[in-house]
Amino acid sequence: MYQKISGKKTGGLTKRGRTPFLLSLPFVLFFIVFSYLPLAGWIIGFFNYKPGLNLLDCEFVGLKYFMEIFKDWRQTSIVLRNTLVLSGLNLLFSWVPMIFAIMLNEIRSNKVRKFVQTATTLPNFVSWIIVYGIAFAIFSNEGIVNNLLTKIGILNTGVNVLGNEKIAWWFQTALSMWKNLGWSAIIYIAAVAGISQELYDAARVDGAGRLAEIRHITLPGLLPTYFVLLLLSISNILSNGFDQYFAFSNPMVSSKLNVLDVYVYNLGIGQNLYSYSTVVGMSKSLISVLLLVGANWMSKKIRKESIF
Repeated sequence: MYQKISGKKTGGLTKRGRTPFLLSLPFVLFFIVFSYLPLAGWIIGFFNYKPGLNLLDCEFVGLKYFMEIFKDWRQTSIVLRNTLVLSGLNLLFSWVPMIFAIMLNEIRSNKVRKFVQTATTLPNFVSWIIVYGIAFAIFSNEGIVNNLLTKIGILNTGVNVLGNEKIAWWFQTALSMWKNLGWSAIIYIAAVAGISQELYDAARVDGAGRLAEIRHITLPGLLPTYFVLLLLSISNILSNGFDQYFAFSNPMVSSKLNVLDVYVYNLGIGQNLYSYSTVVGMSKSLISVLLLVGANWMSKKIRKESIF
């Protein structure tokens, strides 16, 4: 394609477009190397792979391990249940960062606002191993909470929160919200800053209070961002993380925290079933892509908007 610039025909990138292309090139290469090249490893799922052997020296088994997923459906169904329930709970409370960003924006003191934002964002940079140590110190049988409640007579014996499978899903959801709340709210804070100030000025002239401004201006302005993030969350519904559930897993709650990412790790590293674990991971990725396409199609039909 040729473009006429200053009376001359030039092919390829224009001088104006060359700079953004060169700036984006390292990121494109990063995704190619770390996100697309590893997909070549999916070929292991079609062989009975043995570590140390050349792949071509391993037995070709075709779709054998894909069938194993359905033969071992009892275990697979438990893993899928845990994954979908934990992801579903996160989706159920996906509106919380948006409301938090609105509340943060209503704080008039810059110092207080910055303090709250910093304090809620810092946990995102703390590893789940450290979070587990903090939770153990607070919620274990001999933790701070149990010691306090037993001393004042509310409890006779300590309650092992970390080993209670009845509340395992809710407890992990609460931890995830605490850790990611401030970080997840950043994009909403940026979206609030992008709303025209003239809309608020016009609303105040018409006599609108702060709640009316939030209801009629801020919330409608944030909903497009919320729906885009919701679509991306739906596409990742089968990828709800590894570190958190691996760190908090123990024999008493493993039946509730054995999600797909942990299951794949245990198959590959724990049981040396490399081919089978590859197939499970491959299936998860393919289903996630289908979910994203389906959610995007639904958004296009219902909201007349889509992300691609």
